[in-house]
Amino acid sequence: MIAEASDGTSAEVPWEVEEFLSWLATERGRSQNTLRAYRADLVRYMAWLGAQGRSLADIEPGGLDAYVGELRVEGLAASSVARRLAALRMLHRYLVREGHRPDDPTARTEGVKVPAGIPKPLSEAQVTSLLDINGDEPADRRDRALLELLYATGARISEACGLSVGDIDFDSQLLRLLGKGSKERIVPYGAAAARALDSWFEAGGRMAMVPTAWRRRSDAEAVFLSVRGGRLTRQAAWLIVKRHGRRAGITGELSPHVLRHSCATHLLDHGADLRVVQEMLGHASISTTQVYTKVSQQRLWDVYRAAHPRATAGHHG
Repeated sequence: MIAEASDGTSAEVPWEVEEFLSWLATERGRSQNTLRAYRADLVRYMAWLGAQGRSLADIEPGGLDAYVGELRVEGLAASSVARRLAALRMLHRYLVREGHRPDDPTARTEGVKVPAGIPKPLSEAQVTSLLDINGDEPADRRDRALLELLYATGARISEACGLSVGDIDFDSQLLRLLGKGSKERIVPYGAAAARALDSWFEAGGRMAMVPTAWRRRSDAEAVFLSVRGGRLTRQAAWLIVKRHGRRAGITGELSPHVLRHSCATHLLDHGADLRVVQEMLGHASISTTQVYTKVSQQRLWDVYRAAHPRATAGHHG
């Protein structure tokens, strides 16, 4: 089978790779987005193997160091190189387990260190400015509802854009979110988000964006619509967040993921249990959630140093 990589290069994808991707989908429950990313990474890898006159069967242990080196030379971020290497490790471990080759050539390949990026959440004052959206046009109501919901629930942007009307329990103020690996979770949302959603679903809001004919049947159930009447895309939602960030005078990096960081950090700042935050965000491991405690601790130190009379070394009794 011939497939094309994201950079336009072509490579023959052997049946073992197709079998591996099928295994990821059926046995490991990987999402379609993850599978697409892995396929692109493996297509690129097969192209490199072909250029080296190698194959999955005869690449030698440690032979992938040159491939990782090429990725680094291209200027890819460490996180991107690490992700591609992770895909190769999983593939080769699968091939060993299935008896397609006796050893794992990635075993001697050094890992890629990814700098631990502590999220930089918005302050509560910045969030207030961001969510202070004036105007009563349909787009204003939609944007207000989207931003309130992202901050209220810590939802990923893909989860918010994937919401259907049936996923919202308006009476109980609960959302059903479909997260990574198609795992569902139920999360609450507060009064501010409830008001914004009610306004969006009132006359002059969502109904004003409904087209005369739906392009896709599933769009009819979408909570958030585009001006063209289709389901709001992640790219469009990202631009909405950026646009209102500029309006609010937020100069730092702002994305839907920053709102997710902010939700988690502010919950912890106000005493939420770490396990509760883990459940809300849909993290498989508590260690993923613990990165937010570092942010909260840093804020605690900042406040302490600024406020406590004996906090600094310059104090003289």
